Amino acid sequence: MARRGPRWYFSFRSPYSWMAYRDLLGQYPDVAEQIEWLPFWEPDEPALDHLERNNITLPYVPMSKEKHLYILQDVRRLCRARGLDMVWPVDTEPRWQVPHLAYLVAQELGAGREFIAEVYRSRWELGEDISQPDTMRRVGKELDLDPELLAGAHENAEVRERGHAALDSLHRDGVFGVPYFISGYEKFWGVDRLPDFVETVRARALKTTAKKG
Repeated sequence: MARRGPRWYFSFRSPYSWMAYRDLLGQYPDVAEQIEWLPFWEPDEPALDHLERNNITLPYVPMSKEKHLYILQDVRRLCRARGLDMVWPVDTEPRWQVPHLAYLVAQELGAGREFIAEVYRSRWELGEDISQPDTMRRVGKELDLDPELLAGAHENAEVRERGHAALDSLHRDGVFGVPYFISGYEKFWGVDRLPDFVETVRARALKTTAKKG
């Protein structure tokens, strides 16, 4: 199997992933263009069945109440440091497969980055429930993509198969949270590790350029 290039796993659910996204594009756009962007989400029952049939267990642990309360404080601190205004969305019955499988459709249509930008804006700036198909319809209209394709991605068998492949990738890379960055054999977890990841990606790029020269 060919060695994979540098990559990062993001999630629409995570405020840390949202901030890493903002930092990546705002401070390190050259690296953003060099790396693979991969979605992370908690699987629903059909996806769990797929994982079980293939003897795959994701290294993900549900969040405790104490950790949740800490995150509320921590995110406020990090947002203040970045000058970001954010809204805490209320997720009553979240279905994370809805936006993340819709992303796979948008990516296939050549609008993956635009979709990410609009969904992050919807969730963390507008406080919308992105796990609702209606929100995906609005995003589709905003981006001039087929609204029904995005809204129904989580019910599309072909898209679900691609989603299963994405979950398999999570397993192979040992991803237990986001943002999660991988460069060669080095792994970095957390928004505060982004500069270290960037340094390794740039160093590898310079080494590759030197070899070609």
